[in-house]
Amino acid sequence: MARQATMYSTLKRCLFILVCFLIVSPTAFTAQETICPFQHIYQFGDSISDTGNIILKGGLASVSPSSRLPYGMTSFHRPTGRCSNGLLMIDFISRALNLPLLDPYLKRTGVFNQGVDFAVAGSTALDTSFFQARNIPVPISNTPLSAQMQWFKDHLKSVCRSPSDCAARLQRSLIMMGEIGGNDYNHAFFNGKSIQEVRTYVRHVVSAIINGVREVVRLGAVRVVVPGNFPIGCIPIYLTSFANPDPEAYDQMGCLREVNEFARYHNNYLQRALHSLRQKLKRDNPNVVVVYADYYGALESVLARAPFLGFDRGSLLKSCCGIGGIYNYDGRRMCGTPGVPVCREPEKYIHWDGIHMTQKAYRHMSEFLISDMLSKMQCVW
Repeated sequence: MARQATMYSTLKRCLFILVCFLIVSPTAFTAQETICPFQHIYQFGDSISDTGNIILKGGLASVSPSSRLPYGMTSFHRPTGRCSNGLLMIDFISRALNLPLLDPYLKRTGVFNQGVDFAVAGSTALDTSFFQARNIPVPISNTPLSAQMQWFKDHLKSVCRSPSDCAARLQRSLIMMGEIGGNDYNHAFFNGKSIQEVRTYVRHVVSAIINGVREVVRLGAVRVVVPGNFPIGCIPIYLTSFANPDPEAYDQMGCLREVNEFARYHNNYLQRALHSLRQKLKRDNPNVVVVYADYYGALESVLARAPFLGFDRGSLLKSCCGIGGIYNYDGRRMCGTPGVPVCREPEKYIHWDGIHMTQKAYRHMSEFLISDMLSKMQCVW
């Protein structure tokens, strides 16, 4: 009996591994066709998903740190404008769906027949005027969600013969509405705004995201993913900027409790708004599926499993590329600046430059997300 139980347990583990492989493996054609045979991906967002628009905008944006090595060193061996040492989560999602990596919208020689990346590093969900009214400076390169949406519409005009043709295209498309909104809070926090004040911005940020979802659905999209925010209290830039002498300010992982509670507040508000939107869509357009992507849980999962995944236990909250302080991060000497060193083994680090994650961290986060997102897509084409 003991032997049979052992064999049964082993079989269950093997079946679980096989199912996970079929969901996340880029080469698993049958699984991808069964779940969702997407033909295009359209990505909105910020530096978490920008594949190069930031360095193509011209002006100061073109000399952003991501325009030079060590950015891009791992997979591309050159900078591409991605804010990491290599691939981003959207790259792994594209591969898992057997689609090519997305070219940035501003790339003149870009190939856009299977999707476009409209994301721009540093961008916000809200228009720049919102921040100007509150004396919060934002980068001149800011391309808010409304501007990215206009790019999207301009792109559709260039590839569609009619609105019905666009609708048909979008029915076979995956829309990634973010992650966006994180910079709305970053710009506020790093310009001295209190958590209490920034909490009042959440309804505005979420409203902008929901309006973005409504707009792509109006144009014909039927599968939309809306990511939440990360546990930003675990990221070196926050840990450095808001260091607290009180040990109780940190959780068991060493992350800032209050900042993470704020991120959860945003995520919960967003999920409630998505629930309300789904209820309305169920009546008006029952074919539309809007899925929440748990970016908070994805990073938290990687941190919790870090040693098992091969990350260095002593560097879980430290930057690979950076200098100074407990977290190897100094906002005055950023990664990509002359004299700022890069670690020898980025694959042992979760955090790349104190703001963004490494390719390996993004890979594991995308695995967490892909299986969850696709299982909720309800694709039956």
